[in-house]
Amino acid sequence: MEQLPHNDRSLDTTIPNTPPSKSSSNGFLTELLKFALLAFVIVLPIRLFIAQPFIVSGASMETTFFTNQYLIVDQLTYHFEEPKRGDVIVFRYPKDPSKFFIKRIIGIPGDTVTVDGTTVTLATDTHPEGVTLDEPYIHAMNNPSTLSETLGDGEYFVMGDNRDESSDSRIWGILPRDNIVGRAFLRLFPVSTASVLPGEYDLNAEIAHNTISN
Repeated sequence: MEQLPHNDRSLDTTIPNTPPSKSSSNGFLTELLKFALLAFVIVLPIRLFIAQPFIVSGASMETTFFTNQYLIVDQLTYHFEEPKRGDVIVFRYPKDPSKFFIKRIIGIPGDTVTVDGTTVTLATDTHPEGVTLDEPYIHAMNNPSTLSETLGDGEYFVMGDNRDESSDSRIWGILPRDNIVGRAFLRLFPVSTASVLPGEYDLNAEIAHNTISN
């Protein structure tokens, strides 16, 4: 263990008997207010523009995320790059922006997402013929549905990993870009599940692989 260097001067640890003056009390309050203001100035921009905490509630992303897991959401990255297929994001629910949802991006602007039963096909600008997705992160998708959605500028198609328990784009439609808060960056609690970019999956690589395989 690294030792702190000894100082030839001993510290005076005696406590004076004289009571603190009124001016020293005022000075303490002034310093306390300065500290609180500084903390506010530092924390507020971080919460607004860089990162903020969220606690998972609900089963829609099991088994990738479980209720009461504590996440830090990165709000900065999407100021410099666009959300990608496969990203796990937190966003404001389009039907009630006071609520926050966590889902996975399946389709981005320009894509056509087709759900046929329990099969999801994605047609992109580079693969207009469409690619059937494997999606190894899916926990359950036993309830069939049928839809096809072509996404315009600033539109995203999102779904939960536990499809049978998820309210997502299959039900309430496309997600506007402006509703996206950020991507899941850190999972802090429980400690045993702590990770960076939890749930990360490169859906673009899967599309490229499946295209070559087909």
